Amino acid sequence: MAGESTDDLAAVIDGLLPQTQCTRCGYAGCAPYAAAIAAGTADIDRCPPGGAATIEALARLLERAPKPLNPQCGAESPPRIAWIDEDRCIGCAKCLPPCPVDAIVGAAKHLHTVIAELCTGCELCLAPCPVDCIEMRPAAPPARNQPERNRQRYAAHLARLEARKGERARQIALNKALAATGPLAR
Repeated sequence: MAGESTDDLAAVIDGLLPQTQCTRCGYAGCAPYAAAIAAGTADIDRCPPGGAATIEALARLLERAPKPLNPQCGAESPPRIAWIDEDRCIGCAKCLPPCPVDAIVGAAKHLHTVIAELCTGCELCLAPCPVDCIEMRPAAPPARNQPERNRQRYAAHLARLEARKGERARQIALNKALAATGPLAR
C-alpha cells in the first residue's frame, strides 16, 4: 500500500478487524491495534475474534505472508455472547463499565441482563463479576454489518464516558468555587 499515509492505512486495517474491542491483542481496542499494525509496531497475528480469516485479510492487504494466531493473545473460537444467570446476579453493576458497547443493562442492586444483539463477545465483563454469574454462550455468526455497528456503539460508549468525565470535572470545579465563597448568607 505504497503512498498511503499511516492514518489512512490504519483506517483500512481497522475496517478488517471484527470490532469486538476485546483488548486480547494487547491494545485498548481495534483502532489502536490497527494503528500499531499500520505503524509497524504490531504484528497481524494478534486478533483471536477475527482469527485466521482476519489474519489472511490483513496479510493480503499488507502483502505479507499469513501466519498462525499468536497463542499469547488467546485462541480462535466460534462467535459467543455473554449471558447472565439471573439467579446468581447480585446487581453489583461491576460488569457495566467494562462493556465496550454498553450491551449490559441494569442498575445497582437490580438484576442485569445482556442485550444479545449488541454483545460483541469480548469477555471483558467476566473478570469483574464477583459471583461468576456471567458465562459465554454460542452465538450466531455476526451479521455482515456487525463490525460497523460495533464500531458505532463503541464510539458512543467512549463519548458517553468522556461526557461523564467532563460533567464530573464541571461538578468538582463548581464545588470548589462554592467552597471558596464560604458559607452562604441567610
